Amino acid sequence: MSSETTETGTMPIEDYLAQGGQLTSPANVPARYRGELLRLMATFVDSELAASAGFADTINTAPGITARIAACRITLEKADHAERVLALMGDFGADEGRYATHHPWADRLPRDASLGQARHGGDMRLAVFHYPIQGWTDAVVMNALQGLAATVTLEEMAKVSYAPLAETFRDILPRERRHTELGLTGLAEIAATEEGNAAAREAITYWQPKVADSFGAANSARFETLKRFGLRHRPNEALLADWTASVRAALAPLGLA
Repeated sequence: MSSETTETGTMPIEDYLAQGGQLTSPANVPARYRGELLRLMATFVDSELAASAGFADTINTAPGITARIAACRITLEKADHAERVLALMGDFGADEGRYATHHPWADRLPRDASLGQARHGGDMRLAVFHYPIQGWTDAVVMNALQGLAATVTLEEMAKVSYAPLAETFRDILPRERRHTELGLTGLAEIAATEEGNAAAREAITYWQPKVADSFGAANSARFETLKRFGLRHRPNEALLADWTASVRAALAPLGLA
């Protein structure tokens, strides 16, 4: 059954979406669904722009040309991912030209700020992207932990019921996985020395709870709404558990678990 047929009254839209149906264009999208979809896209775009801006500052701290190239690649591709999803927001009327410069993406709060899961400021970035990166080891650890989180989240988001967005997330997912691989490779090099291992552990202690907060609250009331719309399928606590397991599996071989 097509989404267009659904909107003529053959089946209630929420039933259609709950059964795995997909919408294909802004013209088919009900108002409440539109709001939740735009919120989801804005969170991704703002987080990628903030991540790119924050990571750009670490390029010159990279210890060698290979590491510098990796940092440049991550910075570029995160901005590109934001642009791809922003183009879909443009289909709903978002001002793409103004959007990228509307917020100070590189701004950060003090290192000892405590946001928990709360948003801050005027944009929709995840709270973890309000914290400053301090030096190369800190950047590598943050990239590795957040990359593992992005993989878990994008695997979920690649199944959203708005087909153009699901397709875009499926295209982005392999590159985000590559960013994580680059982070873990750099982390292995850092952890190979006693001094580097200690610095990595300190950074993990700082970043791990902040990345965990990005999954949101357990038993979220909004999850049920998103599930009805086909914009989510698994609850926050399930995604957090997957990420926790992936972190443990990635860090154990490096002597950092």
